[in-house]
Amino acid sequence: MFRDQRADDPAVLQEALGSFVRAFGLHQPETTPCGQPISVSEAHALGELAQEGGELRQVELTRRLRLQKSTVSRLVGQMSARGWVERAPAPDDGRGVVLRLTPSGRRAAQNLAEARRERFSRLLSSIPAHERAGVLHALDVMVEAMDEEQ
Repeated sequence: MFRDQRADDPAVLQEALGSFVRAFGLHQPETTPCGQPISVSEAHALGELAQEGGELRQVELTRRLRLQKSTVSRLVGQMSARGWVERAPAPDDGRGVVLRLTPSGRRAAQNLAEARRERFSRLLSSIPAHERAGVLHALDVMVEAMDEEQ
């Protein structure tokens, strides 16, 4: 689709990324790309917590999600209201907060992980085998470029 266009034209990159965002479903803030009826931010937060065994400092979650402290605080409040996360004081820091998944949060994280595996399995099987390494390499290059920009 974009192969015949100038590779050094920023407008081409913008159009290609916009097409990807729409095709993948990232422009729908209240639904994950794998079709789950929660926000993408909540899905990422649940995934990070589940990856760490269900417990993580809030400041570390903020760093991993690359969001502002106030945004993560609101996000944790939403997840707490859903019954997915409990807040506790950090044992070694009076101002720190530790987040823990509740049993309901663990189930939500597991459901998301299963939906992600299914979606990515279908997506991967749709990419010709000889193109897969190139797709993954291109994504790595994009992430590195964005990291350097910040």
